[in-house]
Amino acid sequence: MTKSDLIDAIAADTGLTKADADRCLKSFTSNVESALKRGDSLTLIGFGTFSVSNRAARTGRNPQNPSQIINIPASRSAKFKAGSKLKSALN
Repeated sequence: MTKSDLIDAIAADTGLTKADADRCLKSFTSNVESALKRGDSLTLIGFGTFSVSNRAARTGRNPQNPSQIINIPASRSAKFKAGSKLKSALN
């Protein structure tokens, strides 16, 4: 499913126009992004939880030149854990 497919589905399910559905989706993704930037988590009961995962700095090897050691900086990444209703819907 692409973003435009999702917008079409939201518009069909809610009776909103495609433009309104697009604004709703943009608002949702923007608010999730803002919460994660602050370090907060966002929980949608039954669906899942969006959170931030902190990765420590570490050393690695260059795959093109395995003898070369490189430093990989610390980073933050988004993480999603599925909720119980989503898990049961998939099984």
